[in-house]
Amino acid sequence: MGILNVTPDSFADGGKHNTYEKAVARGLEMIVEGVDIVDIGGESTRPGADRVTALEEQRRVIPVIEKLAQTGIPISIDTMRAQTAELAITAGANIVNDVSGGLADGLMHEVVAEMGCPYILMHWRGHSKDMNNRAFYGDVVKDVIAELNIQIAAALRSGIAKNNLIIDPGLGFAKDAAQNWEILNRIDEITDLGFPVLIGGSRKRFLGGDTPDEREAATIALTETLLAKNIWAVRVHSVSPHKKLVLANG
Repeated sequence: MGILNVTPDSFADGGKHNTYEKAVARGLEMIVEGVDIVDIGGESTRPGADRVTALEEQRRVIPVIEKLAQTGIPISIDTMRAQTAELAITAGANIVNDVSGGLADGLMHEVVAEMGCPYILMHWRGHSKDMNNRAFYGDVVKDVIAELNIQIAAALRSGIAKNNLIIDPGLGFAKDAAQNWEILNRIDEITDLGFPVLIGGSRKRFLGGDTPDEREAATIALTETLLAKNIWAVRVHSVSPHKKLVLANG
């Protein structure tokens, strides 16, 4: 899954693709590199980020989705808003990637059920402004699983088909470095829930290095370690090296 942030303030690539032309160009470049899914987002969820309005989020992403959908590449919409999700699917997106797992918008599960599309449900404890203040757990893996199970049950009650659910443990969201590594070291406990699992660790601070670019080698190494872990997909900024790893390992 290739990350396409149509934002000025995302932590790793904010502003690099913050126009229609640049975003489409990067999307087409990822397709050439062999991306399987292009994940398009119009609102940064980096720690401390301010929220944007729904209209601004939609202004950023919908035209890009409409254009890239013409290529036939699967597209996921990275949003916490039900309205944005619905407009994106109508515009040609195929998957809703909701980092809040339905907690940020009470209509999200209902809308996804009506659209009948795959839904990525992430573990989440709060918005960017205060999520780092919520990184308190007993056993982080057991607590994440328990909280995921609550949202999974809510999604199923809303009518989302079980075979349309994908889960994400939410690396970096209300979790410190040690907690992120504990989740990764025990990722089998997450995959044992029986749902496809997405991992989004690309260039995040727990990988070390002073800047996001300095974490690229560690991101690639992380993908390599996950290849044997029955992971559905990795969400990454640089597509080509990760695709090569996947292909080299069958």
